[in-house]
Amino acid sequence: MALNLDFGAVLERWPSFLDGALLTLQLAGVATVVGGALGGVAAIGRRSRYPAIRRLCEVYVEAIRNTPLLVQIFLVYFGLASLGFKFSAVTVAALALTINVGAYTTEIVRAGLDAIPRGQIEAAEGLALTRAQIYRHVVLLPAIERVYPALTSQFVLLMLASSVTSQISAEELTAVANYIQSDTYRAFETYIVVALFYVALSFLMRGGFWALSLVLFPRRRRLGTPL
Repeated sequence: MALNLDFGAVLERWPSFLDGALLTLQLAGVATVVGGALGGVAAIGRRSRYPAIRRLCEVYVEAIRNTPLLVQIFLVYFGLASLGFKFSAVTVAALALTINVGAYTTEIVRAGLDAIPRGQIEAAEGLALTRAQIYRHVVLLPAIERVYPALTSQFVLLMLASSVTSQISAEELTAVANYIQSDTYRAFETYIVVALFYVALSFLMRGGFWALSLVLFPRRRRLGTPL
């Protein structure tokens, strides 16, 4: 049986695809920035001298990493509604994605922190640097530099995983595709176009992270070290 592809009716909806792609990038951007910060704080908390803080961060990480993202989205969506908090689907989607990526970022950053040699910290202490200066310049920034490729990959995966937020009617790229294929009856062509959009968004994000690395880690640029 011959495959009959007709992209005409699908491509006529390109403004809708662009709107969905923009919302996908916005969701990924918010979750990346806020979730990245949350993960950094939780990673430091997992190394805290206080057992209660370490335990709290551990429970957060294990709870998120051992449950599906879709279930987490439903818990946030229906949980907040049952408590009387009314938020839009987009707000709930951004919140759930932030909580999710924060847990994964925690473990990635913690691995980078654990990789910093103790002697490097002792040398900084010998130079009479403050605790804040040591953590920022000697521990945190070098740790992030070590795990930067893993972090960027995780954030790109988050962008791709944002497709499941269509289940709560957040009108990102996959949700738009669902509407278009139901109107045009061209499901195969619609999802081919959507797949190409996701590939383009992935390359766009990776390019952005590469450019950011040139600013954050100029030493690598001087040495020509790949990320």
